[in-house]
Amino acid sequence: MDKVRVYKKDELSLKPAVPGAKMWAVSLSKSMLTYFEMDPGAVFPEHSHEAEQITMILEGEMTFSYEGNLMVLKAGDVIAIPSNIKHSATAGKKGCKAVDAWSPIRKDFLEEGDQQ
Repeated sequence: MDKVRVYKKDELSLKPAVPGAKMWAVSLSKSMLTYFEMDPGAVFPEHSHEAEQITMILEGEMTFSYEGNLMVLKAGDVIAIPSNIKHSATAGKKGCKAVDAWSPIRKDFLEEGDQQ
């Protein structure tokens, strides 16, 4: 059973994701939140995953490619990606900061101790 846990900012250390991007992740048993900081031009190559993904851009820009579409998202914009949809993402010229909500959790993003 999940228990309430508070994560203080200094406990959420960034770890490498893809080249030019760092992240942290927190989760419960059924949902997850991740935070990413991306250098200019950092690329998440085309991929898909079981988890549904909702991404909100906090700063900068990110270009998403999916199903033949190319969409530039800016601060405050949100994209919701259903399960198993192939997509890629590239940070803009000034880099990007973003948060993602996931369900089910992405165990590949967790380090020991991240999950309750």
